[in-house]
Amino acid sequence: MAEIFQITHKVKKWHNNDAYINFEVYKTDVKNVVLTIEELDKIYFLDLSDNPHYEVARDIFLIGCYTGLRYSDLRNLRPENVLEKKNIRLKTIKGDKLVVMPIHYRVKLILEKNDWNFPAVISNQKMNEYLKVLGKLAKISESVIIPIKKGNMRTDVTHFKYALISSHTARRSFATNAFLDGVEPLHIMRITGHRTEKAFLRYIRMSEMDNAIKLADHPFFNAPLKLVQQK
Repeated sequence: MAEIFQITHKVKKWHNNDAYINFEVYKTDVKNVVLTIEELDKIYFLDLSDNPHYEVARDIFLIGCYTGLRYSDLRNLRPENVLEKKNIRLKTIKGDKLVVMPIHYRVKLILEKNDWNFPAVISNQKMNEYLKVLGKLAKISESVIIPIKKGNMRTDVTHFKYALISSHTARRSFATNAFLDGVEPLHIMRITGHRTEKAFLRYIRMSEMDNAIKLADHPFFNAPLKLVQQK
């Protein structure tokens, strides 16, 4: 069960128009959570030798984090989907789309450990249960605040980040981390299946600091290599 804290605030009533009371309750989609490269490293380096069930769940999840494949497609991966130990090639269930991607080095290490066989995918329900345990073991305990509004009341629900991790987190983490690392959106979209850049950009999650870091190397913010002194 997710560990949460709730803080309720009374919103000031600035006018007498109470039509907003009939509006739908606003809820933040907890599926939007993504894991950073550093957080994925923490999960990867967990010692799970005493619990093979968690190790399998960890490996499946990380394959998703480094391929961007939906959980339904992860279930269908077979050795024959690997081309010369360099690429993964398959047709997705949703959209029947052909996808080819380089094998991330972490995925390669997982496959080598399993004699180039993909781990047997467990049920999505059990996977989501295990992922929260793995996140807690990896100390991914950042606080995530989710505002919920109803009428003139707002409740801030604070979750530990590990309590929000699910199988869908893998796909969003792939898209966000690849984008932040400088992979062109068009190339990522060829893997994730997004048809427009607008839809893709809604899919990724980037903090203000992530945005600043990404812009730091942009030529606009840096002096030219050679400054010509004006006469």
